[in-house]
Amino acid sequence: MADAQLIFSFTNRKSTFIYNTLIRGYASTKQFHLSISCFHELLISNSNIDRYTLPIVLKSVSALSSMRLGQQLHTLALVRGFSSELANCNALITMYSKCGDLGFARKVFDKMPERSQATWCAMMSGYGMHGEFDKVFWLFESMLYFGVFPDAATFTTVLTACSHGGHVEEGKRYFEMMVREFRLSPSLEHYTCMVDMLSKSGRIEEAKGVIERMEIEPDEALWRAFLGACSIHGTFQIIVRGKQFNLAD
Repeated sequence: MADAQLIFSFTNRKSTFIYNTLIRGYASTKQFHLSISCFHELLISNSNIDRYTLPIVLKSVSALSSMRLGQQLHTLALVRGFSSELANCNALITMYSKCGDLGFARKVFDKMPERSQATWCAMMSGYGMHGEFDKVFWLFESMLYFGVFPDAATFTTVLTACSHGGHVEEGKRYFEMMVREFRLSPSLEHYTCMVDMLSKSGRIEEAKGVIERMEIEPDEALWRAFLGACSIHGTFQIIVRGKQFNLAD
């Protein structure tokens, strides 16, 4: 990013595309303040924003939970005629959710002329992060009703809600649905959600079975979720995938 910024500083004719590229670069490397600073420079340079600018900036605003700036960007989208753009609406839903205003996130969702998989996933994720798990499941079923097929990211969102809310039977059903009905191969994230959900509920042997059947090598996050729950539920010695763990030590 330092090299990119240096080249940018020597560029005489800075187009909106070049600004967007730098803004995206800072956001993708989690330098969110610099991403917003670059956007501010774009505005004072009298260059026009385009349909690709605001979704990137809103990602940074979401990460910083800056409601005031997010509202200003929403107003800017309305003024510039980008408020009905799919990517902008998806980013606004995420921004309002992460900033704590689920009501406004839902208003954006309800007013959208079209919705993608990412739209439904963003709204479900918003409800999930605020503990409204029944609405996550209701939205998922509504998505299916309207003929939108869930992708792997959607199932990650739903399974995360099942794990955090302790909805074990629902989680098992959605995992089965993902594999059998939609022919999606479970990723490490999906397995981690299942292991976390089962082990936190005290179903250690079921969680162990999931780990044993995985075709993917477990990572640190999955082991941490499983072994932490084992310790909490009094299982101090266990053998999984040929590895013996003594948690009493």
